[in-house]
Amino acid sequence: MSHTRTSLQLCFLLVYLSYTAQRVNGVWPLPQQTEESAETYTLSPQLFSFTYGNDSAVQAGCSVLDAAFKRYFSIIFPDFTDASAPGPHHVWSQLKGFGVSVSVKSSGCDGYPDEDSDESYKLSVSEGQALLRSVSVWGALRGLESLSQLVYQDDYSSYFINKTQIVDFPRFAYRGLLLDTSRHYLPLHAILKTLDAMSYSKFNVFHWHIVDDPSFPYQSRSFPDLSNKGAFHPFTHIYTQTDIRRVIEHSRMRGIRVVPEFDSPGHTQSWGKGQPDLLTPCYKGDVPSGSFGPVNPTLDSTYKFMGRLFKEVKSVFPDSYVHIGGDEVSFSCWMSNPNVGAFMKTMGFGKDYTKLESFYMENIMNMTATLNKTSIVWQDVFDYHERIPQDTILEIWKGSTVQYQAEMSRMTKAGHRVLLSAPWYINHISYGQDWRYSYAIQPQNFTGTEEQKKLVIGGEVAMWGEYVDATNLTPRLWPRACAAAERLWSNEERTLNADLAFPRLEDFRCKLLRRGIQAEPLFVGYCRHEYNGL
Repeated sequence: MSHTRTSLQLCFLLVYLSYTAQRVNGVWPLPQQTEESAETYTLSPQLFSFTYGNDSAVQAGCSVLDAAFKRYFSIIFPDFTDASAPGPHHVWSQLKGFGVSVSVKSSGCDGYPDEDSDESYKLSVSEGQALLRSVSVWGALRGLESLSQLVYQDDYSSYFINKTQIVDFPRFAYRGLLLDTSRHYLPLHAILKTLDAMSYSKFNVFHWHIVDDPSFPYQSRSFPDLSNKGAFHPFTHIYTQTDIRRVIEHSRMRGIRVVPEFDSPGHTQSWGKGQPDLLTPCYKGDVPSGSFGPVNPTLDSTYKFMGRLFKEVKSVFPDSYVHIGGDEVSFSCWMSNPNVGAFMKTMGFGKDYTKLESFYMENIMNMTATLNKTSIVWQDVFDYHERIPQDTILEIWKGSTVQYQAEMSRMTKAGHRVLLSAPWYINHISYGQDWRYSYAIQPQNFTGTEEQKKLVIGGEVAMWGEYVDATNLTPRLWPRACAAAERLWSNEERTLNADLAFPRLEDFRCKLLRRGIQAEPLFVGYCRHEYNGL
């Protein structure tokens, strides 16, 4: 009788363990190809290791992967500390070891990710081992992230992984996220945490909209008064050169590019505080009104200043891309200024102030081209029919679906590469599951040839800062940005159904909480490990 009761208890325990070990299958964003079986392996943190494959072009000492192994060990085993390690007679000592072997085809651990980086990888999980193969260290990082999401726990905190095969690569090369650090200053820790969360969703470009009308927090070596007089506070609300290096290195270690934006000629009110004669004096009748408009495009001193500033930007930010803005330029101040009017007449521009903006932007684009930088500009620059260098990237930020699709047709027909941002301005919020709107976007759904559609190199989530600072940045971004992340990484045909995506995204949101990311709930429910940072 006692033996029967023990057998029944054991059966019940096995059934219960099977039930509690169940989880939502899948990685976010969804890999291109996945085969997962019910075959399950138990993992022990004491018997788990990362190693370099014998055939790997990179070996121990590779800065990117050495750091990633340490980082992902803590992510995979969040409960484990040296103090929690069991004694030699603990049940874990009966388990087999599990090794993750990483092989990278091409050498290079000290450089930066770029537009041509290969992020593909293959991951094979079987008994006792996982084999991760990639062309570059950046692909290996993406594979490690997927591996980390395959590991799960039961209610007894035991760790498991299933037999899995993944073949994966991104759909688009550019998967960006914009942060605005002018309208509200974002402290360094908030930016670094955002970069962590970006890597979990396989974003690979941090678009740093670092300055704007309200404040100029970038501390320039060449022009220190820009932040001394233009920042909210010259000591507490600035980004020093050391801060910027830290952001760039934190990004590099996660395979993320840093693309700075210095938007002009509009959005420059804060610039004028520290750089006299840069902005256009506005007039009321025949006398200055005391207010200032956009950058003054009629003065040689303007272009000398911009040339020195962008030369410094080139030395500080290693990426080949730089965003030079060009959006939302108000012409009223230019129209009021008699000196600008005289310049217009001399240049033969008549009363068409779009030609004046074109003149300015063409000078800036030529300047950045001389510095071997690829310019990104907002769509306004294209809309004003400016003579745009062919390699300039155009970013669409406004319009309804029909309008931005028509814009994409025109831009790609002109042979330009395009980024889509208009439907992913997630600083706008609405009640309910608004991530579904982001998820439904089809970036290549516009009238054009296949060659035109290949010119869409990706897209960008934008988090503008009018109503966002460090208090609400993270919950407003996550997991809402994850919808765009999957759209930009994954196969579109396999990921168009938001109802099918919901349980995976809900599970991923819980993973974000476990990793210290204060991600908002998607709907009613709970996570086994709720956010514990409050």
